[in-house]
Amino acid sequence: GLERGAKNQFSTFGNFITTLNQKKEGIGNRNSPTRLVIPNISNVKSDLPPICLDVRQKQRISIDTLPQELKAPVPPEPSLPARTKTVKDFQDDVEKAKSSGDWKAVHYFYSTTFDSFLDINAAFKKDTNSPFNTIEDSGIDAKFVNVVYDALLNTPQDVQKSVLKGVINGLLQEWKGPRTKDDLRAYCILLQNPQFSNTSTYVIYAHLLRQIAALTEADHHFLVHWSKKISQRRFKQLVDRLLQFISLRLFPAKPEEFPPMVKCAWWIPSATKVLSLFNAANSLISPPIISYTDFYNSTLDHIDLMEEYHNWQCYGNSHRFSFCQYPFIISIAAKKVIIQRDSEQQMISIARQSLVDKVSRRQKPDMNMLFLNVKVRRTHLVSDSLDELARKRADLKKKLKVTFVGEAGLDMGGLTKEWFLLLIRQIFHPDYGMFTYHKDSHCHWFSSFKCDNYSEFRLVGALMGLAVYNSITLDIRFPPCCYKKLLSPPVVPCNHNTLVGISDVTLDDLFQIMPELAHGLSELLSYEGNVEEDFYSTFQVFQEEFGVIKSYNLKPNGDKIPVTNQNRKEYVQLYVDFLLNKSIYKQFSAFYYGFHSVCASYALLLLRPEEVEILVCGSPELDMSALQRSTQYEGYQKTDLTIRYFWDVVLGFSLDLQKKLLHFATGSDRVPVGGMADLNFKISKSETSTNWLPVAHTCFNQLCLPPYKNKKELKQKLIIGISNAEGFGLE
Repeated sequence: GLERGAKNQFSTFGNFITTLNQKKEGIGNRNSPTRLVIPNISNVKSDLPPICLDVRQKQRISIDTLPQELKAPVPPEPSLPARTKTVKDFQDDVEKAKSSGDWKAVHYFYSTTFDSFLDINAAFKKDTNSPFNTIEDSGIDAKFVNVVYDALLNTPQDVQKSVLKGVINGLLQEWKGPRTKDDLRAYCILLQNPQFSNTSTYVIYAHLLRQIAALTEADHHFLVHWSKKISQRRFKQLVDRLLQFISLRLFPAKPEEFPPMVKCAWWIPSATKVLSLFNAANSLISPPIISYTDFYNSTLDHIDLMEEYHNWQCYGNSHRFSFCQYPFIISIAAKKVIIQRDSEQQMISIARQSLVDKVSRRQKPDMNMLFLNVKVRRTHLVSDSLDELARKRADLKKKLKVTFVGEAGLDMGGLTKEWFLLLIRQIFHPDYGMFTYHKDSHCHWFSSFKCDNYSEFRLVGALMGLAVYNSITLDIRFPPCCYKKLLSPPVVPCNHNTLVGISDVTLDDLFQIMPELAHGLSELLSYEGNVEEDFYSTFQVFQEEFGVIKSYNLKPNGDKIPVTNQNRKEYVQLYVDFLLNKSIYKQFSAFYYGFHSVCASYALLLLRPEEVEILVCGSPELDMSALQRSTQYEGYQKTDLTIRYFWDVVLGFSLDLQKKLLHFATGSDRVPVGGMADLNFKISKSETSTNWLPVAHTCFNQLCLPPYKNKKELKQKLIIGISNAEGFGLE
C-alpha cells in the first residue's frame, strides 16, 4: 500500500513533522548527542555528530570488554503501560479483520503500540516488571515482534501510516541523560520494521539510524550483543536493508524522492555506522551468523574508490567520512582495485625517481631501470632468486620482469608466472625442509627447526608480496591463521623491537593445521576423570629436530608444574600459542618482513585475513560454465563443432583435470578475484595437423586448439597436453 500515493504521503509526514517542530521551538542545545529534533523533510539538516572511528589510530574495540568508564549508570526505568495482548490474540484479530474487512482492532493495536518507546516496550517486553539490563538477554519477545511485522505489510494503508506516525512521534520525543535499556529495546525493535525497505519511508529511517549511530559506545555494546540473538534470516534482512539504503542514496532511481544530497550528507555515515554494529555482532559468533561477504556493497565498486582511499589517508584522524573507515562494506574486488592502483602509483613514483637520478647524473636512461629485472638459472633457481631480490631490494616495487638465463623468451607475463610456479614448488618441497606438509589438513606450515639464516623465509614473504603487487595468483596452501598473523600488525611498526606476526590463536586455528593433535587437546579439555593422575603431564612439550628430541617449557619451571583439571585450559592455550607463535617466531617474522617489504601500504588495513588469502592464491572455486560464457574466440565461432566438442569434454572433466587445464592455459589453477571473466581466456584456431597437441600461451591466457575431427580425439589430445606441460618451449 505504501507504493501508492508516495508523494501525498511525503506531504502528510512533512506537515506533521513541521507542526511538531513548531511546538518545540526554543528548546536549545541541538548539539546534544541525546537530543534530536527532526526538521521538515524538505529542509533536512546535514550536520551529523562525528560517529566514525579512524581505524589507523584506534584498534578495533573488543565488544566483550569495555572500559569501566564506558559502562554508564543505568537510569531508572519508567513504569510501562499495562498491555495484555498476546501473540494468539493478535493473530486472531488479524484473521477476523481479513474475513470481515473491519480493521479497527488491528489499527488500534498498531497505532497504540508504536506511539512511543514506552508503548513499544509495553507490547514487546517479555516481562514488564523485569529490568533486563544485561547483554545476554534483551528482554524482547522476538516471536511477537516477528508476527506483528510479518502481518504489517498486508494491512490497509492507513494502518501502515499510523505505525510510521508513531515512529516519528517516538523519535521526536526529548531525551535527557543517558538512554534507558527500554530505549535501546525500542531502537532494536524499530530497526526490524519491514516498512523501511520502501524508499518512501527513507526519511524516517534515516533519522532512526542517525539516533542509533549517535548513541554512546556503552549503548552500542548492548545493541551489538542483542543483535547476535536475531535469527539468521531476519539478521540478513536487516543487513540487506541497510545496504540497499546506502546504495539508493548513492545512486537513486528517482532522485526527486529524496532531499538533496547536500542537505542529508549524514544519511550514509549514519547507516554505515549502524551496519558496523551488525558486523560486530556477526564477528562475535563462531561460526558467524552470515558470511562476511554478505556485508559487501557492490554499489561501491562504481564510485571513485581512490578518492575514498586518499580521503581516508589524508583526513583519517578528522571527522570526514570515508567508506575506508568501514572496510567490511567494501568488496574484495573493490579492495583489489585500491591495492592495484596504490601499487601502480608507487611503481610509477619509484620508476620516475630512478629516471630523475639517472638524468641528474647525466647518464643515459635505460628502459630496464623502470623494471625489477630478475635473471635466474633454472639449475640454481632459489639461490639466484634470493640473490637477485636481496641485491635489488630498492626496486621491489617496480614492475617485475623475469629472464631465464640461456633461454630465448620475452616476458609478457608468462615467464613471470612460471618463475613463481617453479620457485614455490621447489621451496615447498618436503626435502627442502622449510615447510612441513600436513596431509590431514592439506596445508603447509612453517618448520620449527632452528637455523642460522632465515633469509629464505623472507624470500617466500617477498614472493607473496610480489604476487599481490603484480596480480599473480600463487599455488600456496597456507592455513587461514597464517594470513591472520601476516596482518599482525597490518603496518610494519617503526620500532624494530616490536614483535610481529604474533596473533591471538585458538584451538580452532590448530584444528586447521594439525587436526589430530587439536582433537587430542580438545579431548583433554572435556575429560571427566582426574587429569593429573591419568595423563601425568606437565607444562612441558617435546619436539624432534633433526633426530634429536628437545624439550620446551610452556611457562617458567613448566617441567615441574603438573597439568590438572583446574589449569588444563591454560595448558592448552599455551601449547597452541607455542606451536603457532613462539616456536616459529624467527621463521615467521622473516616471512612477515619479506611480505611487507613489497606490500607496505595502508591499503592492507582494509583487508581481512581471508581476503589476503584470496588476493595471494585466488579462489579455488572453479566455475567452468562461467569460463565458457566469458571465453573469446579467434578463428573459431562458439557454435563450431570443435568448440562444442571442447566444452562437452571440459564440463565433463573431473575437478583435478579442470584445474590442470586452467593451469596449462593460464599458469595457475585458481580463479582471480574478479572471477573467470577476469582471466580473459581465449581459444584460437591452430592451423596445424590434428596429430599435434594443443598449445598454450600462458602470458595471454590463450589456448591454441587444432580442429580435431571428433570428441574422442580432442579429449585424448587435450588430456595428454594438460598432463605433460612445463617450461618455456621444449627441452
